[in-house]
Amino acid sequence: QVQLVESGGGLAQAGGSLRLACAASGRTFSSYAMAWFRQAPGKEREFVAAIAWNGVSTYSTDSVKGRFIISRDNAKDTVYLQMNGLKPEDTAVYYCAADSSYRNLRIGVAIAYWGRGTQVTVSS
Repeated sequence: QVQLVESGGGLAQAGGSLRLACAASGRTFSSYAMAWFRQAPGKEREFVAAIAWNGVSTYSTDSVKGRFIISRDNAKDTVYLQMNGLKPEDTAVYYCAADSSYRNLRIGVAIAYWGRGTQVTVSS
C-alpha cells in the first residue's frame, strides 16, 4: 500500500503561483511513477502532469504546458507541482496519484493509488 497526502493548495490570484506537494508513505516511493490530476466543479477528473520513477521523463497536458512543472525528490518521498501563471480555469481539487506504470498515469487508467486532494482556487 502507498498512502498519498497532498498539501499546498489554497487561494491565489490570477497570474500568481502555488506549489503543491504530495508526500508518500508505505512502499518504496522511487518504484512508482507519479502524477497530478484535477477535478473542477461539475467536470470529470482530468490529467495534469506525470513524472517517471526516476524523474527523467515528464509529460503534461497542453493547457498547463509552460506554466506548471512537475518534479520529484525521491530522498523525501515527495512529488511537487509548481503552478505559475494561474488562471481562474485552474480552479479545481488537485489529486496526487501513483502507479508502477507511467503509461497508465499518462492515459489515466487503472491507477493504483490516489490521494484525497487539495483545493486550489484562483480568483480573477
